[in-house]
Amino acid sequence: MRYIYVCLILMISVMYLQAKNYKGAELRTKEAYLYGRFEVSYKASWGSGQTSTFFTYNDNYPDTPWNEIDIEIMGRYSDDVQFNTITPKQTNHVRHQYVNFDPTVDYHTYVFEWTPTYVAWFIDGNEVYRQTVEHITELQYPQKIMMNIWYPAYSSWAGTLDDRCLPFFAYYDYVSYSSYTPGQGDCGSDNNFTYEWTDNFDSFNPERWQKATHTWTGNNVDFIHDNCVFRDGKMILCLTDNDNTGFTDKNPPVILWACCRGDSITVQFSEKVNKTSAETTDNYVISGIQIMEARILQDHRTVRLMTQGMQSGTDYNLVCLNIKDDADSPNKQMGQSIRIIERELIQFPFKINVGSNAHGDYRTDQPWDPEYNYGYEDGSSQGTTQPIEDTDNDMIYRSWRQGLVTYRIRVPDGTYSIDLFFAENIYDSADIRTFDVYAEDSKRINALDIYQVAGKHHAYKETISDITVSDGQLDIHFSAFKKEPVLCGIEIQQLSTSVNNIDTGINNYFILGSNYPNPFNNQTIIPYILYDKGNISLDIYDLKGRLVYTSEIGEKLPGQHMIPWKATVPSGQYFYRLLLETDQYIWSDSKKMTYIR
Repeated sequence: MRYIYVCLILMISVMYLQAKNYKGAELRTKEAYLYGRFEVSYKASWGSGQTSTFFTYNDNYPDTPWNEIDIEIMGRYSDDVQFNTITPKQTNHVRHQYVNFDPTVDYHTYVFEWTPTYVAWFIDGNEVYRQTVEHITELQYPQKIMMNIWYPAYSSWAGTLDDRCLPFFAYYDYVSYSSYTPGQGDCGSDNNFTYEWTDNFDSFNPERWQKATHTWTGNNVDFIHDNCVFRDGKMILCLTDNDNTGFTDKNPPVILWACCRGDSITVQFSEKVNKTSAETTDNYVISGIQIMEARILQDHRTVRLMTQGMQSGTDYNLVCLNIKDDADSPNKQMGQSIRIIERELIQFPFKINVGSNAHGDYRTDQPWDPEYNYGYEDGSSQGTTQPIEDTDNDMIYRSWRQGLVTYRIRVPDGTYSIDLFFAENIYDSADIRTFDVYAEDSKRINALDIYQVAGKHHAYKETISDITVSDGQLDIHFSAFKKEPVLCGIEIQQLSTSVNNIDTGINNYFILGSNYPNPFNNQTIIPYILYDKGNISLDIYDLKGRLVYTSEIGEKLPGQHMIPWKATVPSGQYFYRLLLETDQYIWSDSKKMTYIR
């Protein structure tokens, strides 16, 4: 008896030592399916370092070869859905699909069709990607339908998890399955599939599903039953710490970072925050600086602050208090102080030596970070000593980033031209590596095969012109067809600049602030910031668009300025527009104000 007791204690001790610091969840079918149409509607979990998924997997491995088909949404991205098939010997065939929406903001429908000859993926009813090459025939073993949320140990792939963002939640609305019945179906491509069932997750169906309680090497969470929750017609997968499991949020919002450009400050919170509390200017304090306006952005995690009096090169701390999250029982932040990071102004042409260090006027490759103006997401740095032909800039083409998903550069709103530098330094023939390139919201390079157009160890450059940026950030996205995308360098030329979308808060030339006081009953002050000298004029319009006041202010130098305006109009709402004109450009912006007589 004593021997059994000692063994039990030892076994419990080993389990305790092996327990992980985080808890996730997985739901899987009891039945395995060979081929079919697999459909889900879900809202992915937001936040770097974790992923929420929908996939099929042959859990008979290793008795039979590895088979898996994936939809994985990485919380670090706001514009990407990852597709993958994993075939014997754990061979990955990955594509990062660009999407023009944030998968963590709302529900979207994702489907993949699995047949003996292809796997095709669909988003919101449209086919976006298909694999038909020889490895598809290796997907020949029944697979279970699975959904999970977990914390990968591979930060280059998933990003770095910040404990302050816990807990994470992924919301699943329904799952549907249709069997593969070529020539006699009622749904899917060419009606080759027959509808079998849908689960709307009104409750847990133990006949169809089971909750997982396992983990694996490379997964930083243990799966537990309590983190798979059914509530209000949704199945919710939770990623938590060990002490606060289940679908509950006990943590108040935290400022992750605050960055400024001129008098505009961008504040990133750890979770969605209450709009009223986030837009109350009294909840933000910067010593010696007036907070004129606070605006929450669409993701409800980011707030823009418009201030007056910020001086470049000066250290400031932002104190934030009384901000609430949007939980059913809101958690309120009692107070936090954080240093404001000042981002540098980008000068053009802007050049990056992707995959390596600074070289000449090319900047060092670096990961995307709130403090930086540019950076990559995912991929590995590689290089060669082999000379590169067809270029007088050999060193730029000798290094590259392989497997990157995005490159992001913070720029003023406007239009741009970019040169992308490529070289095939690994493969010896065509049709081995091919990939698409997206710039902003459109595909600009289709199925690029570097070897086919340039050969091995030869420089190749693609120029993409007339790229419009309206959110203060130039996004370049890479999507593989075969093997991993590569990039050697970037050069960005600025074609024109505008400030029609001041909400980005990062324009280099002109920022129009909100008038104060507002409403006003006699005189108001209209503040603005110039980053380039030019002629200023002010126009004021009523709600019907009629001009009620105009003034040529004259030439102003870079800096902070104020225009006092004394109203001689009836009470009501008006729009004020400021126009900046230089030798090369004309910029304008407008805002609303209220006059009470």
